[in-house]
This record gives sequence, C-alpha cells and structure tokens, in this order.
Amino acid sequence: MKKDAKVSPKELVILGIMAAVFIFINFWFPSQANNVYSVSLDYLQEMALIIPPVFILMGLFDVWVPKSFIQKYMGKEAGFKGILLAFVFGTIPTGPVYIAFPIAAAMLKKGARLMNITIFLGTWAAAKLPQLMIELKFLGASFTTLRFVLTVLSVIIIGFLVELIMLKKQEQATTSNISEINK
Repeated sequence: MKKDAKVSPKELVILGIMAAVFIFINFWFPSQANNVYSVSLDYLQEMALIIPPVFILMGLFDVWVPKSFIQKYMGKEAGFKGILLAFVFGTIPTGPVYIAFPIAAAMLKKGARLMNITIFLGTWAAAKLPQLMIELKFLGASFTTLRFVLTVLSVIIIGFLVELIMLKKQEQATTSNISEINK
C-alpha cells in the first residue's frame, strides 16, 4: 500500500519564508532580484543533477554492503581502524557536503559508530584531497600541513565529544523511561 505524501506544517513555514524573502528582494532590491533568481535556479539544477545518482548509489550500498561489514570496519569493534577508514573515506570524494549526509545515514543505520560518522562528515567538509592540493599550491606546504593536522585533531575530538554527549543523552532517556515504568 502506498502512503499519501503529506506536507508538514514545518515545510509550509519554510516555503512561506522563502517566498517572503523572494518577494522582499523583488520589491526592495529589484536590481539584485535577477541575480537571486539566477543563483537559486543554478543551485536547483545542480541539486537535480547530483541527488538522483546519490540516491541510486545509496540504494546499491544498502543492498550490496552487508551490515556485518560496516559493523566490523566502522563499528565499535573497529577501534582505530574505524577512525582511520572514516577519515580516508571523507578525504577521497569530491562534491558538496550535502552528498555525504545520506551516505552517513546509511552507514549509521548499518551499525557504524557515531564517532566514525562524525569524523567522516567533518573530514568531507574540511579535508578533501582536491582541496588540500589547491591549498598546497596557493598557500604553501607549511600552512597546508598545519591546517591539515589541526583539522584531523579537531575532527577526532569533535567525533569523540559528539558520541559522548549522545551516549549520555541515551542513558538519561533510558533511565527516565525505566523510572516511568517503575511508577
């Protein structure tokens, strides 16, 4: 059975805000309106070209990569190997970071450790190899090396902190659920 797609009130509010912004720009900054429309259309076209292949790849990933594989190499048992793989997987791809979110969600669903997912996303956003090559050429080896090392350390620390915070929230939720049941 197919569910009817319903638009949530939150989505309607976002759409209304976007429409209001476009109307505001059109009336108060008419000279900039064409630029706004052009950039918005370019972004929409980019998304229309990128998102469908990403969803196809995600479907293939979901079918072809077994849960046990992700748990072994990116899960809690993976240890340092999982951190290293998350970092490597984040440095290789090119493209905008919004592509990484469905990939991260699929890995998380298959049992990847939250710390590794955070490292993957942070690395994708801040330490991709093509980006490093451009930095090396224009900003020099010492700057690129320092930024890269600081990025690696920061992403690992952030990944650890995110996982720690989320585990504490889960423990609190579990404790409150148990106390509610015992009442």
